[in-house]
Amino acid sequence: MTFEPATLFAIFFYAFAGILVLAALQVITSRNPVNSALFLMLSFFCASGLWMLLRAEFLSLVLILVYVGAVMVLFLFVVMMLDLDLAHLRRDFKKYLPVAFLIGAVIVMELSIVLIRGFIGTTVPLQPMMEEMGGVSNTQALGRLVFVDYVYAFEIAGLILLVAIIAAVALTLRRRKDSKSQIIADQVAVNPADRMRMVKMDSEMDAKQDQRGKTGGDQK
Repeated sequence: MTFEPATLFAIFFYAFAGILVLAALQVITSRNPVNSALFLMLSFFCASGLWMLLRAEFLSLVLILVYVGAVMVLFLFVVMMLDLDLAHLRRDFKKYLPVAFLIGAVIVMELSIVLIRGFIGTTVPLQPMMEEMGGVSNTQALGRLVFVDYVYAFEIAGLILLVAIIAAVALTLRRRKDSKSQIIADQVAVNPADRMRMVKMDSEMDAKQDQRGKTGGDQK
C-alpha cells in the first residue's frame, strides 16, 4: 500500500495539528503545574513538526533547541523545585475570571482578523518575496526580514521582554526576615577606621600579667 506525497502531507499535518490542540488545552486545564509544563513541551514538538512540513527547517530546529531544549527544561525544573501553594493561587480565580474572559475575547478577535485577511479569499501571499531574495534559503530570507526590514520592531520587542523580565523579578521578590544578603552599597562606602582600631600595648606589661596569672594558679 503506497500513499501519494499529498496524502502523507495531509496525514502528518492533521496528526500534528490535532495533538497540538489537545496539548494546548491540557496546558491551561491541567491542575498539576508539572503536567502543564510537559504538555507545553509536547505542543512545541508538534508545532516544530508543522513548521518542518511547511519547509521552515530553521524555525523548526530553533524551536526544538531553544524552547524545548533550554527554556522549557528550565521552567520544568523551576516548577518542580518551587513549593507552589495551589490553594492560594486558585482562591482568587473567580475574582479575575471576567478580566480573563475579556482579554481572551480580544486575543481571539485579533487572531480571527489575521486568519481572515491572510487565508480566506486569497490565493497569493499578501507580501510576495522580493526578487533579490528569490534564490536564497529561508534562513537568509528570515534574517533579512528580521534584522534589516523589521529591525526596529525587533529591538522594541527585545526591550519589552527586558521590561517584562525586570517586572517579573520585582513582583516575585520577597524580603524575608531570616534571609541574609549583602548590601553592596554599604560595603563600598565603609570607612576603614570604623572597622579596625589599632591598640598599642607594652610587651613587658603583658609578660607581667602572664606571670601573675601563673602564680595565682599555682597558689590555688
